This record gives sequence, C-alpha cells and structure tokens, in this order.
Amino acid sequence: MFRDITPLLASPEVLRESIHRLAQHYREAKIDVVAAAEARGFIFAAPLAIELGVGFVPIRKPGKLPFETHAFHYELEYGRDTLEIHIDGVSAGQRVLLVDDLLATGGTIEACCNLIEQARAKVAGCAFVIELSDLGGAARLQRYELFSLIKY
Repeated sequence: MFRDITPLLASPEVLRESIHRLAQHYREAKIDVVAAAEARGFIFAAPLAIELGVGFVPIRKPGKLPFETHAFHYELEYGRDTLEIHIDGVSAGQRVLLVDDLLATGGTIEACCNLIEQARAKVAGCAFVIELSDLGGAARLQRYELFSLIKY
C-alpha cells in the first residue's frame, strides 16, 4: 500500500502541525543544521530548519550542486545510486538532523548518514513524517536516534 503525503501537504494546518511536532522533539537537541535528500525531504526539512533557527543543507543527486562536493555511492534493492553534499555544507563536529518524508528500508537515509559522517559531522538524529515499520528501516538505522510522527 502506498502512503501518500499529498493530503497532508494540502492542509496548511496539518503541515504546520507536522513541522511543529518535529521541532518540538528536537528543540533541546542542540542541532546545528538540518539536512535532507531531494526531493520530498526538502518539503519538511527547510521549514523545520527555520523553526529550529538553524540552516538547511540539501543533499542531492550527482551534478545538481554547483560547487565542489563530497559524494557517497551506495547500493539499493534495484542498483547503485550516489548522493552529494557541498564540501562546506556541514563542518566537522556539527550536529546534523537528517529529515525525510518516509522511512521504508532506510537505504537513502543511511547513505545520507554516511555522507554526513564522511564530512566528519555528527548525525544528531533522523526524523520522518511516516515510518513503514514492516520494511526494517529502523533496524538498519539503529545506531542513530530516530523519530517518526506516524508509524504504520
């Protein structure tokens, strides 16, 4: 079954409350920067960064960022993929909150975590609007602090 965030996005009240609840969970976590992989993660990460009073760093597919980048290559169920971040996107020692709309198998967010750690920053947590519990993503990411608004 496909879990669609479109109805949530169509309601300003529900979208605002989603951002508020994510921020509430991380307000005391000393987050330095919020990062997310394109594209749906951007929808939640940018307003969350504003709510927390920190910057936002995009993690993108190869060739989409106009500056020198760190890259991380990873395996998916259906092949290989790569994610990139500007080399100055995060600094060594910074506490980074990773955000995505959905946690399924955890492959993409795990790659994001590896990319952040490659830049010598610390993954302070991984936040999701929806978690599909049966797909094992949380187990794959057990070394990180995870928070999901909704679990199926």
